[in-house]
Amino acid sequence: MTEPQHQPATPPAARRSRDRLHKGVAVGARVCWWLVIALILLDILLNRPGGWWLPFLPAAVAIALDLLRSRFDTLGHRDAGTPAAVLVDAPVSGRWLAHNSPADKVPSHGTHQLAQSYAIDIVAAPADGPKSPAFRWVWPPVRRSSAFPAFGVPLLAVADGTVVRARDGQRDHLSRNSLPMIVYLMLVEAFVRSLRGPWGIIGNHVVLDLGDGTYALYAHVKRGSLTVKDGDRVSAGQIIGACGNSGNSTEPHVHFQLMDGPDPEAARGVPFRWRGVGLPANKEIFTVPEPGTGPEPAAASPAEPVPPHHGTESASADTAPVAAADTA
Repeated sequence: MTEPQHQPATPPAARRSRDRLHKGVAVGARVCWWLVIALILLDILLNRPGGWWLPFLPAAVAIALDLLRSRFDTLGHRDAGTPAAVLVDAPVSGRWLAHNSPADKVPSHGTHQLAQSYAIDIVAAPADGPKSPAFRWVWPPVRRSSAFPAFGVPLLAVADGTVVRARDGQRDHLSRNSLPMIVYLMLVEAFVRSLRGPWGIIGNHVVLDLGDGTYALYAHVKRGSLTVKDGDRVSAGQIIGACGNSGNSTEPHVHFQLMDGPDPEAARGVPFRWRGVGLPANKEIFTVPEPGTGPEPAAASPAEPVPPHHGTESASADTAPVAAADTA
């Protein structure tokens, strides 16, 4: 497969207006949160009497902008209806387990923000060899990324396209697959990362322009693993990087999504299907042949609705780690 099948692009003028609005609200909220932090630090350093209430003003504005942003994203998704699913190749090969799948609910990650409406998370589930460490209530609270079989697995271009953005400078952190660390991730780390903008949440990443207004995003990529740079042309099945654990992530996994723009903070999600796989449901295991091996699957119509159930086998308890968390 060399070219994905696309939905019609949004009219340019309407698209630019929508992008500016979404981006402006998101940046405004982020600036207000930074102002809250600055005022708190200033109050501590100067020990000003009666100045404790000042941070509440930008905090109230930030909360209002965050709520407005969420409302815009929800209304925008509703008004757009359900776009046709785009048929692309899978971003990996081998045996994998699906989490947070749009086959079960939309938005799949509980939010339309960062164009995640139809995003999916997958973790490696090899038939032989070590499995992913199980979720722990308390101990050990963290594990090294190398303990997970997904870490370092090659990522593949899902179609011919052009690299719009490729970054791999963020570190791969320890896992967050215990109750104390998930609480820390949700209440502290996610907020701190969000202050850096969308790329703080997404971590290392690649954005591919597939043409006709469709873009593919790979998130949480391994540090230093990218084999492409901005402006490079890629072919379907080409190795572009490796699975990692950067950004807002509980464990090494692949977060994949399609969207209608290169900036996830302004774009909307686009549904997809993987050639030969379809759309795996939550806790379903699927296998993708190595590139160039096995029979070529039949093509599907891009206008066909995303099927609700396309996995090949159910996951057993020992192959089902806690769902990867990577939402804003």
